Amino acid sequence: MKILEQYILRRVVLMFLTALLPVLAIIWTTQVLQRINLVTDSGQSVGSFMKLATMILPTLISTVLPFALVIGITQTLTTMNNDSELAVVDAAGASRSTIRRPLVLLGVGLTLFSLVMVSFVEPAMRVNVRTMISTAYADLLSSVIEEKTFRKIEEGLYVQVSQRQAGRGLKGLLIADSRDPASQMIYYAREGAVDESGKTLIMQDGEVQRKAPTGDVTVIRFDRYAFDLSDLSQERGQTRLGAKDKSLTELFDPDPMDPSYQRNPGDYVAELHRRISSALFPIAFTLISLMLCGDARSHREAHLHPMVSALIAALTVFWMHSYATSLTEQDGGFAVLLYAIPLLAGGLSLIYLMTDTRPKLPRFASRLIGLAVASARKRLGQDAGSAA
Repeated sequence: MKILEQYILRRVVLMFLTALLPVLAIIWTTQVLQRINLVTDSGQSVGSFMKLATMILPTLISTVLPFALVIGITQTLTTMNNDSELAVVDAAGASRSTIRRPLVLLGVGLTLFSLVMVSFVEPAMRVNVRTMISTAYADLLSSVIEEKTFRKIEEGLYVQVSQRQAGRGLKGLLIADSRDPASQMIYYAREGAVDESGKTLIMQDGEVQRKAPTGDVTVIRFDRYAFDLSDLSQERGQTRLGAKDKSLTELFDPDPMDPSYQRNPGDYVAELHRRISSALFPIAFTLISLMLCGDARSHREAHLHPMVSALIAALTVFWMHSYATSLTEQDGGFAVLLYAIPLLAGGLSLIYLMTDTRPKLPRFASRLIGLAVASARKRLGQDAGSAA
């Protein structure tokens, strides 16, 4: 690679990382905060929470990466154009491939990186996150770790513990169970304990109040009562996996006995084609960026900032791809759109680059923008004159 190509590539990579890391940190923080209840509800340690946060991070990279690449390319080339560096490159007789070649190679490299991430790394991290959350919530004792606080175990079931004791002992138990519409049950007990399997709550020296739909209340005292938690523990401890949690090989050949596949087979088809086609975003967005700012331009030429134009085009492609994914979930025949959208966007950009032409807005749109700019300048001129 030539020195000039290395110079351009180095500047683009630096700007790419500058755009990627802050945006990734912001999105990662919002995703992590949504799971802060892992600590507050289940009593997990801060170390476990940080482990969970670390596993969430790889699932966000492939989404943010293409847009950071757009920002890195457009900002670098726009700065070089404003500093007349692109004009100097043209005046020196260097071909435009000198500018395009390192960036296309970068786009191809990030495309391969994205394919590996969305195919294998992301699904593995998603499975680990789901397993960790399910394990944390599987034990009822962990769910009620905070003393003197009502905890919602599931819809219609609330538990309060006055005091935790060493081992698995509890004091001051209160359970409100309204899951059965035919009756409402309230359990009081002085002492209790959850067995080692986590499937039974043994209550001692208490009473149970049963309220019928008619309003009649029946009170029964007991010396020892076993509250069954087997269904609850099994449900809360079960890791439910969907199409997004499967690796690429599992999507190619799904297990026909998998309950999630039996419920939504269209999700597996859509997810398979979404992963492969979304990996094309980096190279497609690279070509779009080069089309919009890959050559020298006059400072007097009125045009929208290349970064804004490129981001609008990239977001349009991304939204169209997302809409095509939802269509594919309903009908697998729409899967061809998932590949056609990025390939068509990149192909049109490549045609413009090969023919050294620039995309132009329709005349009516150019006129509207020109009138808006002229009106804004007129207003700013009047305001400046009034201020003077």
